[in-house]
This record gives sequence, structure tokens and C-alpha cells, in this order.
Amino acid sequence: MEARAKLFGHPIHQMLIAFPLGVLGMSLFFDLIALATSRPGLLQASFYMIAAGIVAGLVAAVFGLIDFLAIPGGTRAKRIGLLHGVGNVVVVALFAASWWLRRPAPSAPGILPVAIAAVAVAIALVTGWLGGELVDRLGVGVDDGANLDAPSSLSGPARGRPAAP
Repeated sequence: MEARAKLFGHPIHQMLIAFPLGVLGMSLFFDLIALATSRPGLLQASFYMIAAGIVAGLVAAVFGLIDFLAIPGGTRAKRIGLLHGVGNVVVVALFAASWWLRRPAPSAPGILPVAIAAVAVAIALVTGWLGGELVDRLGVGVDDGANLDAPSSLSGPARGRPAAP
């Protein structure tokens, strides 16, 4: 099933998700390194990374919703897509809570905001796997004519699959 929201022939949602996943996940590593090495500057950086990740996550969610709405009802893909989407909303909400709790002192947030971020990253690992299941196993967001010899996405949609040898 092809993605509905594309840019230069590629699904926009799949292009955008790398940013919030990377930035939000890395913020936790910055937190942990900062706590282990007493480097408050890393906690400050984490604060800004979380803000950027929340914004990027919300932008990616818009395009994910567009693609989700095109999945036929009553399918495994629809159920997995719902879990993936709702789970990622929970991830963004948890990071927003972590960011909010850090606001008074971004370079000394305490343990609770870091613990919330850790829970959010754990959930993001599951929702990321669900996203992979949608694309790699269920073919959501994959060009209908995808094959090993398909032409460039810039030349238009792939036309059918070649005959098996």
C-alpha cells in the first residue's frame, strides 16, 4: 500500500521520523552521561533536544495520520498502525512532561524528568518496531510496484513487478 503523503516519490512520514527518534533518544543518553560525569551542560543540551524532538514528532505525526487514514479498516495493518500512532503520541506526551518538569532548572532537572524520558524511550523502541512491522512486513508506505530493478522514484511510480526467474 503506497503512502498518501509523498515528496519526490518517497513517503514523508518515513523521512521525518528519523529526527524525533534520534533527537529524543539521544537526549536520554545526554542525560545519563551528564548524571554519570557531573556535566550540567549536557542536561541543558538535553532540554533543547527534547523541545526539538517534540516539534519534529508532531510534524511527523501529521504525515503518519494521513497515511494511517488510508489503511483499509479491519486489517492487521490498521490495528498495528493504531498502536503505533497512539504509542507515539504517548511518547511525545511523556517527553513533553519531562521537558515541562525541567523548565525551572534545565541544567539540574532531578531524577523524575530523566526517569520519564527513559520510560518514553522504552515505549519508542516498541512503537518504532511497530512502524517497522507496518513497512517491512505489511507493506504500508511501500510503492505498489517496488522491486529490485524498479526505476528511480523521481521517474514516477514503479510499474509492476518483473516475472520471477
